[in-house]
Amino acid sequence: MRASVRRLFVAVATVLILSGCVRRPPEPLRPSPYPSRTAAPLVGGLIDRLIDSGTQGAVVREGGDYGRCLAELTAARVRFSPVPDRQTTPVCGLRHGGVLGADLGTVARMAPGDVEMTCQTALALSIWRRQSLEPAAREILGSDVVQIDHMGAYACRNVNNGVGSNRISAHAQAAAFDFSGVRLRDGRRITVLTDWNGSGPGGAAGGRFMRRIRDDACRIFGTTLSPDYNAVHRDHLHLEATNTQFCR
Repeated sequence: MRASVRRLFVAVATVLILSGCVRRPPEPLRPSPYPSRTAAPLVGGLIDRLIDSGTQGAVVREGGDYGRCLAELTAARVRFSPVPDRQTTPVCGLRHGGVLGADLGTVARMAPGDVEMTCQTALALSIWRRQSLEPAAREILGSDVVQIDHMGAYACRNVNNGVGSNRISAHAQAAAFDFSGVRLRDGRRITVLTDWNGSGPGGAAGGRFMRRIRDDACRIFGTTLSPDYNAVHRDHLHLEATNTQFCR
């Protein structure tokens, strides 16, 4: 009788194992072959916040960390394609940079497009255009900006194009951007050169617009230079995302 019970128990156990009712202990998890990524912040990050007394500090803090800077741009739907660091000369090169493409959260496009600059500069520039440049054009000029004209970011040279100075420009590290004007949906072209004093196509409103966006830039960028600074800047705004306080 005992032998028959033993045989019955073995038979039942075998059936349970084959049917999957008795499970083996789970195998330990294997490490993923793919590197982990830091989650991007939610939409509504720094680029979508109104300018305030803490904006410049936030640009320096977030822009100084390459990963967080890229995450801010990505979350705001700003196309920025990273490029490898390079050192062109002992004083010229690019670190933590990339190519700034279209801002899919706005209508206006850069001309020329695809500008190479540091991520921190791209972050500051994206805040400025969304929170100052484009709203100011609608408010003061009564039309949307469809194109932002500029003179580029990277240039291996001294300040003032080498006139009277041996100091290396921030452009030598692609850490500055030169803005020259905008084109509006109604066809007008408003430029620093013609409208700074209110005598261009924008009239007095053009002058107010230029000064508004210059003053706002001073709360985002560490260095902002305009025609009020010197004749070299008579046709553009020099915007430099640094931890300084120089606005003119």
